[in-house]
Amino acid sequence: MVRLKVDLIVAWFTPAALAARQATHQIPIVMALVGDPVETGLVASLTQPGGNVTGMAAIGAELAGKLVDVVHELMPAARRIAALANVPDPFSKPFLRQIDSNRAAAGLTIDPIMIHSSAELDAAFSALEKERPDALIVQPSLPIQRVAELALRYQVPAVSFIRDFADQGGLLSYGSDEAEAYRKATVYVDKILNGAKPADLPVQQPTKFELLINLKTAKALGITVPQSLLVRADEVIE
Repeated sequence: MVRLKVDLIVAWFTPAALAARQATHQIPIVMALVGDPVETGLVASLTQPGGNVTGMAAIGAELAGKLVDVVHELMPAARRIAALANVPDPFSKPFLRQIDSNRAAAGLTIDPIMIHSSAELDAAFSALEKERPDALIVQPSLPIQRVAELALRYQVPAVSFIRDFADQGGLLSYGSDEAEAYRKATVYVDKILNGAKPADLPVQQPTKFELLINLKTAKALGITVPQSLLVRADEVIE
């Protein structure tokens, strides 16, 4: 894209935004839902990003911690949760840290599973058969369709904070409203193409969140979803 001298790059998720940032410091980059852009070094701060990057930040690792609470409400008897982390994605560090910080209050044990490439997914799930966790929290920059398929095959309740995960067969997702984030990113694209500088446009954070529950998957896993979650769900997949 840099060789093509494009006018602007839109990057979805942290790895893509970092790759774009490494490729150019001149072409404007608009983030579309990127996790913790300050900690990962994409911007200097949310209010004054500096450089050539701005756009939409996901609420960040806090959502990973929130998923611990959601799993605890969904499965009160759960005691051991695995966290599937995408190691090449720098967001994996705050992702795991936030999950670990929330597990104590819920009385849970967290087992991180470090994935260095998608080729390791099958072996990782095969290993889970020996010490099956009560639930699995999935970092969303992993191949979510494949993860959802494997979780269902190995009968592991899996959750994430990207809505496509529930759409693809994951048990549930809780995260920012992606459609809203993309609309806001598009506004920044328009502003920049009309002369605004990324350094002058504060990074925005989501204001709307959505809970999706896949009842078809819950039934296949033998899980009864509490009414307290069903009434809060923005969408129930049946």
